[in-house]
Amino acid sequence: MFGEYYTCTMYVRMQYTGYRKGMGIGMKKQLAGGNTSFDNVLPEYGRKKLLMYADTFRDLANTFSDMPRQEKELQTAGERVSAYSMPEAGGEVQAYGMETGDGLPGYGTMPDERMAENKRLPVLDRQEYLWKRRLVENRDLMAGHLMEMAQIMTRIAEESYRFIHMSERKVKQLAHALREENILLKEVYLLEKENGHKEINLVMRAGKNANPAVEEVGNLLSVLLNLRLVPAGVSSIFVGKEWTGYQYIEEPKFHVLTGVAKAVKETENISGDNYSFMEVREGVLTTVLSDGMGSGEKACKDSELIIDFMEKFLEAGFAKETAVQMINGALIAGGENQNMSTLDICQLDLYTGICEFIKIGSAPSYVKRENLVEQISARNFPLGVFYEIDMETVRRRLMDGDYIIMLSDGILDALSQGIGEEMLPEMLGKITLKNPAEMANHILNFCLHQSRGRVRDDMTVMVVGIWENL
Repeated sequence: MFGEYYTCTMYVRMQYTGYRKGMGIGMKKQLAGGNTSFDNVLPEYGRKKLLMYADTFRDLANTFSDMPRQEKELQTAGERVSAYSMPEAGGEVQAYGMETGDGLPGYGTMPDERMAENKRLPVLDRQEYLWKRRLVENRDLMAGHLMEMAQIMTRIAEESYRFIHMSERKVKQLAHALREENILLKEVYLLEKENGHKEINLVMRAGKNANPAVEEVGNLLSVLLNLRLVPAGVSSIFVGKEWTGYQYIEEPKFHVLTGVAKAVKETENISGDNYSFMEVREGVLTTVLSDGMGSGEKACKDSELIIDFMEKFLEAGFAKETAVQMINGALIAGGENQNMSTLDICQLDLYTGICEFIKIGSAPSYVKRENLVEQISARNFPLGVFYEIDMETVRRRLMDGDYIIMLSDGILDALSQGIGEEMLPEMLGKITLKNPAEMANHILNFCLHQSRGRVRDDMTVMVVGIWENL
């Protein structure tokens, strides 16, 4: 068997950062008053300090952007290089196109001292041009990074919520229902974010000889509050014996199943393709696939670096477009240790079903809806080639039962030895399998059959199936 696959169910949840007693006291005051307006998450002093830092970063970014002098020098140097590259209309300085003895154009003679000068000056100007161009590109890159940092700080400072008043009767009802399950409740508060999503926070502990599951508590809360709730983030499996804060968020409209099938190039022991499924924020699944240049350990390390960078930037709060630009800038700055890897990104909002694709030098992706298949592709270069990336975000709204299929170049190479890659959408439309893992393995085996069992390049198939929660 050439392919290997696995499948997993992913409910995107927010990680709980721990209960703070100081916050709990404030919650009681808010609940008593039944606040109907949105309040900032950060205290006023901390919010103002963060906004001040954001303004500083924004001013620095504008300072880098408002530097026209270097651009004029760059344009002047470029014009000089272009002038040296253009042949003159006539005269002794031309090596070709001069008049020879018979009056026909051909190779003529050029004075040695003029030839030496012509060689020396263009080289110096070309070096100056390249250095100044690198300075301008680095300046623009730095300005973009500083501006993104300012925006992240501003978003954090302006993050707000609204407390939803819970009547004393409702709180007692919750406490009584939990006590029936041998769970003691200390505090509870319900809040709503600006995006309309609700969450409930409880401080509770398990009673003597009790070992209740955190997920079962969520089911109980869903019934009592008439709101579908699931544990947030990397919650513990069971309610502990100590007073601890537990967070439950509103369940997304959709859930997903994922499947992956891979085959390693026949002359290598390790695949140059790497991938990741990331839960970067509440209700958002990000799927990333990177194909390293070449194959083997070097390609694996290159693509692994791309995936690692992407995870860290997204977790830090950077927009995916900015993360791509920053990764590309880092690869360009690597110089001799050149890393030219592809990057395929698919970000799915499980509350709305909206999916966004960004493709950098990668193979096409496909959206399958029953027997209809749409190809999503982009004609651009991999990361690490040019400073400026031709990047476009493609948006699609997915529905219950849709599938997202992402591939590496090895799949298309295998198809080119058989029916041809242009026939892939037709083949995908005929697949009746429902399990994403089985679908990924089926696609891989079909491509291996087309290449007569030969694996001339690393092959990876990723399938994401989306279904509406009942």
